[in-house]
Amino acid sequence: MLVNGKHSNQISIRDRGLLYGDGVFRTLRVIDGAPLHWPLHYQKLLYDCAAIGIDCPELGLLTGELEGLLENHPDSVVKIIVTRGEGARGYAPPSVTEPTYIWDVSPLPDYPVDWRKYGIKAILCQLRLSNQPRLAGIKHLNRLENVLAANEWDDADIAEGLMMDTAGNVIEATRSNLFMVVQGQLITPELSRCGVAGVQRDRVINWANQHDVPVQVRDVSLTEVLLADELFIVNSIIGVWPLRELENRQWIDFPFTKNICLDMEGVE
Repeated sequence: MLVNGKHSNQISIRDRGLLYGDGVFRTLRVIDGAPLHWPLHYQKLLYDCAAIGIDCPELGLLTGELEGLLENHPDSVVKIIVTRGEGARGYAPPSVTEPTYIWDVSPLPDYPVDWRKYGIKAILCQLRLSNQPRLAGIKHLNRLENVLAANEWDDADIAEGLMMDTAGNVIEATRSNLFMVVQGQLITPELSRCGVAGVQRDRVINWANQHDVPVQVRDVSLTEVLLADELFIVNSIIGVWPLRELENRQWIDFPFTKNICLDMEGVE
């Protein structure tokens, strides 16, 4: 772990990321020493920092530190965290702040191989995402809604939970973005009021555009989700997982999703 470029696992107890979730983060997969889609992750990090008024460290600085970390961690999960830095007590930030940036490295998770091939079982979470357009799409540090939602099940066979907003729209899963396949077209939920816009979500949309596959970004109801021809979720660690079971609906074949997996796997 690096904190502001130095090997450490400590930050100030006055850091606003710790006190208020005042910061952003991105997580990426590293294979054979290569950080997959790092430029895309940095662009997301830069955008999210700007959206909440934090100065993002420069690409060259972060890239150099990342390359150094990966010498000893060629296959891993890497998270970059940027907080507003230290401040006095109270919600209002100081007029001048020095951002804290943190690198965290973890082993690759050992997910069952069947999940990628045969799909996962998911549940519908009871917790509803609150609407906050100012933060919609941003991967900010205050992920308490996702934490509480992920605590709704304790079953090793359940891999994810879908989350809805207070109006009943399906938004995302606790740690991934959702896509539906309906009559050969892709549909993914609108994220203008809540939810996180992940790098893999953007990649799937770009893939669809490049392959002349119709794609819609709009509000999605639970009824539509349960009637979809296929469902799959994406994030930068799992890649693409089809859903085989949700509520009382089951899916046994995922031809569209498998094509996406084959086309996108390993593509920078």
